[in-house]
Amino acid sequence: MALDKNELARLVAGDIPDGAYVNLGIGQPTSIARHLSPDSGVILHTENGMLGMGEVVGDEQADWDLTNAGKQPVTELPGAAYFHHADSFAMMRGGHLDVCVMGAFQVSAGGDLANWHTGAPDAIPAVGGAMDLAAGAKQVWVMMTLFTKSGEPKLVPACTYPLTGKACVTRVYTEVATFHINAEGVRVAATYGIEAGELAARLDVKLLP
Repeated sequence: MALDKNELARLVAGDIPDGAYVNLGIGQPTSIARHLSPDSGVILHTENGMLGMGEVVGDEQADWDLTNAGKQPVTELPGAAYFHHADSFAMMRGGHLDVCVMGAFQVSAGGDLANWHTGAPDAIPAVGGAMDLAAGAKQVWVMMTLFTKSGEPKLVPACTYPLTGKACVTRVYTEVATFHINAEGVRVAATYGIEAGELAARLDVKLLP
C-alpha cells in the first residue's frame, strides 16, 4: 500500500543521520519532528531564529512566542537557543545545516527544485528561506506527493515552474516511492504499493536500474 502522511514522515525521520542539524520546511515536512527519537541527537533549526525546536503542538499547549517558520506553535527542547533572523539565515547560507527537507511543486531528473511559485497569474509567491536552504544545506531532500490531483507527475525531466535551486535535490520521498538523485540520474530506492514497471510507465523520467 501507498504510505500515508504519518508513515512517510516516520520514514524520512528514520533516514536523518544522528546528530544532524536539520531544517524542516513549511507543510508536510513539519510532521517529521514528532517521529525523531530523543536519542538521535538531531537538532531542528527554524529560519525565524531557533535551534532545538520540538514538534508542532495544538492550541491548548501553544506558547505563541515559540513558533516555526510557518507560524505554528512548537515546543522547545532542553538546550534550545534563540537568535536574530539574520543570524539564522547566516547559518543557512553558510553551510551549517546538514539536511533540509522541503515540499515541492516539481523536482527535475537533474535535481532542480521548484517550490515557491507555480507561475499562475493568480498564484501567491512564497519563497521564504527556500532559496537559501537550497543553496546552503549540505543535503536537500524533498517530501511530496508524486502526482498532482489531476495525475500529472511532479518528478519531471525538466521543471516548468520557476526554479528555487538548481541541481540541489538528492532525495525525493513520496507516498509510492523514494528516489535518490545524483549526477548519473534518478534511482528508485524503494516502492510502496506500486510495481516498478507501473511506476516507470507513469513517469517521463528515465529511472536507473
